[in-house]
Amino acid sequence: MSLPSIQPRSTSLTGPACALWRRLGVLLLAVWISGCASLPGEVDRPVTLALASPQDTALGQAMQASAVAARTRNDSGFSLVNSAELAFTSRMALINAAQHTLDIQYYAIHADETTERLFDALRAAGERGVRIRILLDDFNTAGKNAQVLKLAFEKNISMRLFNPLPGSRGSLFLRILGSLKDADRMQRRMHNKIFVADNAVAITGGRNLGETYFGQGQGTNFIDADVLAGGRIVRELSRSFDQYWNNPLAYPVQSLMTAAQIEALKQPAKPAASAAGKPSPSPEVSPADGSAAKTAPAVPALPDTTNLLKLNWTWAPSVLLVDKASKIAADADEVEQSQDTTVDGLLQLMGDAKSNLLIVSPYFVPGDRMLAQFAAIRQKGVRIRVLTNSLASNDAPAAHVGYARYRKDLLGMGIEIYEMRAEQEGTLSSFSGLGSTGSANGSRASLHSKIVVLDDVLLVIGSMNLDLRSQLQNSEVALVIRSRKLAAETTQLIEPAMAKGAYKVELADGQLVWRAPQGSQLQDTRIEPDASFALKLMLKLIGPFAPEEML
Repeated sequence: MSLPSIQPRSTSLTGPACALWRRLGVLLLAVWISGCASLPGEVDRPVTLALASPQDTALGQAMQASAVAARTRNDSGFSLVNSAELAFTSRMALINAAQHTLDIQYYAIHADETTERLFDALRAAGERGVRIRILLDDFNTAGKNAQVLKLAFEKNISMRLFNPLPGSRGSLFLRILGSLKDADRMQRRMHNKIFVADNAVAITGGRNLGETYFGQGQGTNFIDADVLAGGRIVRELSRSFDQYWNNPLAYPVQSLMTAAQIEALKQPAKPAASAAGKPSPSPEVSPADGSAAKTAPAVPALPDTTNLLKLNWTWAPSVLLVDKASKIAADADEVEQSQDTTVDGLLQLMGDAKSNLLIVSPYFVPGDRMLAQFAAIRQKGVRIRVLTNSLASNDAPAAHVGYARYRKDLLGMGIEIYEMRAEQEGTLSSFSGLGSTGSANGSRASLHSKIVVLDDVLLVIGSMNLDLRSQLQNSEVALVIRSRKLAAETTQLIEPAMAKGAYKVELADGQLVWRAPQGSQLQDTRIEPDASFALKLMLKLIGPFAPEEML
């Protein structure tokens, strides 16, 4: 008796299912390749140092003249950078004024039209003989932002990547997946932000480089702050830069990629830009009547530069807080156990407060140790006010998870908490525009400034957040300036934003209440304001489990 023949079932896939499996296969292959990649062992890393004689440059002489005019004994001058426009134009001014050197250190530089204007100015500076060193943390140098690395192949421009991750730069997602086997090292990032011209004038603070940090984003713009510095403190910033630049964790771009490999990652060009320098928005068509919906107005173009000498300079005593590059090293836990970090130094200063503390920190995750320090400060009768992001305004919602754990404890000890509104009606160019009326280009606000004002006399401004990541994992830098004038100027910038651009969070019968900003015509609420259902659900689901040092 013959058995009936059985035809094997076809295992071939067609259509969407086939495409899905192919994409999955490519993804797994890319992750496997990334996991097998390694950094070069032998790297040519010539040692270079900051300009030795800044007093002979035009910028150095201008700072000396400013000090003489101020009739001061202080050796360092400062000017608060309180708007996105000034943040851009002051950097352009430093590039254009530099005669010998430019030293630039950042956590992130985004490839967009705004930074391209900075890049054009840097290329022109290199052509006229200025030596340019750019030190960039490697984490964000993937996808579109990989094109920033082409600057390394320009005349008189050297670029190094700090603590690079091996593997593909096609997308940040693939880089993270490929580095999960070394997650602890991936978490340690160089977060410093320094921009120095001729070792004579510098700018530092919370900003990275990109359109969203200069008020030019169509989606979210960051509310940030910097400070310009001149004199002796700049030389300390330059020494810090040199220590990172000459560190074994700083890899020249040429040791990691060729110019052709970077070009191969280039993404397709966007639609032609409008006269305002932004992609022309496509009108949204209403299905009901076919009419075009209202589109967001174009962002006003930034000016090219500013006259630094016309700014209001204040000469004052100052101290530099900066982490050592060894904080990022593989054995950092052992190396740094006996060394104070930038955040530790800031906490020590805060512990000396006698009357009041004003804190601005976009990512505010105190942890148990920091919480105990706040409690000790409050026991002395010190008033503490904190401005941070709301769940809706936070560009890193996971950080809000860590902060939310401590919110009731902080309020219970009498700390005043204000949370930034995401939806703002005014200009996003500075703190002062928050909560005001006027045209806004349809953008949302996200707090990114890192500021502490202590007893109305001490101003701290830098790259650090008051969270465990800044304290334990990232390297940070901050300026501590003793000046009642600058402290008052900063406070007068922040307080109106707290009143009109932020919710005040309070406890009522043991429950959180968000008090609406002054003049906003909004209602008080007992749920996270302006946040989507998905964000609120995330807060509840991962809140109890996420490790704080990773938030």
